[in-house]
Amino acid sequence: VEVVKGMRFDRGYISQYFATNREKMITEFENPYILLLDQKVSTVQPLVPVLEAVAHTGKPLVLIADDVDGEALTALILNNLKGSIKVVAVKAPGFGDRKKEMLEDIAILTNGEVITEQLGIKLEKVNDTSKLGTANRVIVTKDHTTIVHDKNNSDIEKKVNSRCEQIREAIKDTTSDYEKEK
Repeated sequence: VEVVKGMRFDRGYISQYFATNREKMITEFENPYILLLDQKVSTVQPLVPVLEAVAHTGKPLVLIADDVDGEALTALILNNLKGSIKVVAVKAPGFGDRKKEMLEDIAILTNGEVITEQLGIKLEKVNDTSKLGTANRVIVTKDHTTIVHDKNNSDIEKKVNSRCEQIREAIKDTTSDYEKEK
């Protein structure tokens, strides 16, 4: 058993073509950027500015979104296979309000922001890495994503502890067994 600082959720890569280790069928990235989207991406055009910004850094990209399909998925797979940019696309964990909370949790852990039009942030306007999160390592299988963040960062630790306290308070205040369990 290996205990690490970070989080794991039950969503894996959208396509097996993202696997960096074909034998084990996993994707493993060191020091990737993490793009968190509260939306589905079907066309590649809105992704181009952020993909170019990440490609210039030489770092890999973990894209966590409602879904990625169509032209966008094809473009990401082709760019990944050609080596233009190392990328893996993962469906966001949870559903409805729970999904928004999970994306926010990932944003806190990775020191990034959730790109959401509800807050007026359009994906096509993200043309640098300032809104992206980071992690020491991300491991993605077909069923799970593990984000490892073992750097000692007091700001992130404070945010994580604050979020944990919010969750504890919400559990105390609810009468619903369903709400307590999630």
